[in-house]
Amino acid sequence: MPKRGSRSPAVAARKQSPRLAPAAAMSADIAASVAGLFDRVAAILEKAQASVVRAVNSEMVLAYWHIGREVVHLLQEGEGRAEYGKGLIDELSARLTQRYGKGFSVTTLRYFRTFYQVYADRVPEIRHMGGEFSAAPARHTAGSVLADLALAVEEGEPVRGFSPLLSWSHYRILMKVASRPERLFYEIEAEKEGWTVATLERQIHSLLFARLLKSRNKAGMLELASRGQVLKNPVDSIRDPYVLDFLNLPDDRVLHEQDLEAAIIDRLQEFLLELGKGFAFVARQKRLSFEDDHLYVDLVFYNTILKCFVLIDLKIGKLTHQDVGQMDGYVRLFDDQWTTEGDNPTVGLILCAEKNDAVAKYSVLSESRQIFAAKYVQYLPTEEELREELQRERRLIEEGNAQEEKR
Repeated sequence: MPKRGSRSPAVAARKQSPRLAPAAAMSADIAASVAGLFDRVAAILEKAQASVVRAVNSEMVLAYWHIGREVVHLLQEGEGRAEYGKGLIDELSARLTQRYGKGFSVTTLRYFRTFYQVYADRVPEIRHMGGEFSAAPARHTAGSVLADLALAVEEGEPVRGFSPLLSWSHYRILMKVASRPERLFYEIEAEKEGWTVATLERQIHSLLFARLLKSRNKAGMLELASRGQVLKNPVDSIRDPYVLDFLNLPDDRVLHEQDLEAAIIDRLQEFLLELGKGFAFVARQKRLSFEDDHLYVDLVFYNTILKCFVLIDLKIGKLTHQDVGQMDGYVRLFDDQWTTEGDNPTVGLILCAEKNDAVAKYSVLSESRQIFAAKYVQYLPTEEELREELQRERRLIEEGNAQEEKR
């Protein structure tokens, strides 16, 4: 018999369980709540830290603009001798370095001066997101190519402030671009697309602005300089030539199409960047069946902005009528077999080592809005090479427009 006043094990269990079970359940609930709370708090802190970094970068950009303005104004008011200007900047550099440490070398102060000179028309503020754009370092010279083609642009309204998403390093690269519309284009695209400094530099050196102008008139140039690259139609996405320098293709042997395709797949991220905005990889050697025949498309992409598939056929040699006819067949078959509701008509792009003016003029390329041919180059083009390409393309466009007017 149990002792008087003692409890049986069953009674003890009943007495304890009401107190333990809620505690265990509460512990699980707290753990789950804390996990979710932690994620939200971490997101808040990371966002705040990123905002602080952006704010610091933005304030430094404004500070450098103001410093450049002070230097320029003082030099303008002072003696007009080179020795005076050099001595002034040297002395300023020494005093700033003594008080604030590194970061105020003579070279850096000259960058500040150039920064203000390039962006002297800017309102010195960091603009809000969502709005649209309404001894200097060596300057990028693609602007002279555009001038040779008489594609001048009016100054337009001053752009307000600087982008909160672009760092001082971005603006150091941008201020090397001599042409104002070209410089505005790269600034807009770097902000909209989130380009790193390295990406921005490559796009400038690959003459992206000039390449996009090949199929545009003066109004198209103004749009590029005010809104960046806006994809409304397939032709808006075409670059010519495509620069494939990142593939590092060897010169010591004959290049085959499969070599080019394999190199593109190996460096797919860089190739997507060169293709432009909105492209996603779908397939390589995509099979299209027609009765008992099987055809294979080298590369298939999808453009999420244009909402259409883009077929790419790689050609090592010169563009031929057969290449155009083959791509026309690819596009028709692909539209019939693979597109679904919501997809726009498929686009075909023939990437060839050499364009053929006669084929471009006397084939469906001259009329089609879905089939294009563009040249690819393994190295960055020189300014002279680009000028020749632009002049040839401009001539073909003008001839095509003249034929349309006669009809």
